[in-house]
Amino acid sequence: ICLSFVISNEVLSGDIEAGKARYAQNCGNCHGPGGMGLASYPKLKGKKIAYLIDKLNTYRAGTRVGPNSDLMIMMAQPLSDVEIANLAAYLNAQK
Repeated sequence: ICLSFVISNEVLSGDIEAGKARYAQNCGNCHGPGGMGLASYPKLKGKKIAYLIDKLNTYRAGTRVGPNSDLMIMMAQPLSDVEIANLAAYLNAQK
């Protein structure tokens, strides 16, 4: 399943299955299964796509936002725009 959305006048399609695979590889250990949140790592499931993309882009740019910023910056910097779109689509679809 793909979701299409516009970010900065560019249409991006997020592939939920690709996002699920990337999430399992990089995010689930801290944010928990399906983005449910664990300890100091916030719940991400069901969040708006624009919010998720903004946060990942902020961390990818090296901007510190909270107590887990150093880890999030390290995890977000290698992500491509497509991978970010996929992660956002996957997390948004989790209810």
